Amino acid sequence: VLGLPADRTMAQAVDVAKYPTRPIRLIIPFPPGGSNDILGRFIAQKMTERLGQTTIADNRPGADGIIGTEFVTRSPADGHTLLIVSTTYTMNPAVHKLPYDSLKSLVPIAQIASGGNVIATHPNFPAKTAKDLVALAKAKPGQIRYASSGIGGFNHFGGEQFNMLAGVKLAHIPYKGGGPSMLDVMTGQVEVVFGTLIQAMPHIRSGKLKALGVGSAKRSPLLPDVPTVSEGGVPGYDGSIWWGVMAPAGTPAPIVTRLNTEIGTIVNEPEMAKRLAAEAAEPVVSTPEAFGKLIVNDIAKYLRIAKQAAIRAE
Repeated sequence: VLGLPADRTMAQAVDVAKYPTRPIRLIIPFPPGGSNDILGRFIAQKMTERLGQTTIADNRPGADGIIGTEFVTRSPADGHTLLIVSTTYTMNPAVHKLPYDSLKSLVPIAQIASGGNVIATHPNFPAKTAKDLVALAKAKPGQIRYASSGIGGFNHFGGEQFNMLAGVKLAHIPYKGGGPSMLDVMTGQVEVVFGTLIQAMPHIRSGKLKALGVGSAKRSPLLPDVPTVSEGGVPGYDGSIWWGVMAPAGTPAPIVTRLNTEIGTIVNEPEMAKRLAAEAAEPVVSTPEAFGKLIVNDIAKYLRIAKQAAIRAE
């Protein structure tokens, strides 16, 4: 069961009291420069300071994070190989055939942060809130288009979730990346964009994009005057993006507990909040159980959206 590390599987092989006995590898399943990499390197540096052993940040990108994830699922369950995961981990089962079981091959250690997506439009677009967008979309079925960073990505799921919950049909226009998708909305080629807050913020600040709502559970400190999509007229909408740390299934419970405590301390440091603000996100301190529950719920949510909207990875 996700969230319940095995107590005895590897206990013989690992002297928990002496853990860690050698350097730890934190696998980052994405290329350098993105949010997973930035947060992973920060966590690795702080773990090195706290655990008395070097934690090496090791990028193993490819296939939407699947290559690095599979590497960790095949690693010894002794707490010396860890994985940084993000929302993509829970979207992958909906669009890919996976070489591991997302619910059984890894155990959750700690969520470290969360942020939200944002629904934005050209400043002249008539809608001011998510509710206005729903009304316009109902008046012109299939005529209002939304741009996303690509098929089967976080923003595509965000757009289709909006369609499902609001009972509308915004037409999907996929782009290769968040930048190009926003550009066409800023120049008025496409009406709406579902994007990550971090990519949209500079354009919202400069007035080139108008934010209708943020997808997080509560308002973003970066845009305190912009309502959440849920409070702005589409109840139940959840466009949260998050990051966390997992380990191979069978990692001894005392090691999971120790890592959860250490990571929680790191996440609570003021420097972490500063790092995360730059990613338009906020720190989260969680138990392995709470993080496990989030993963289970998100996998179910994305499977549901993918099925209903016929989302397939390219």
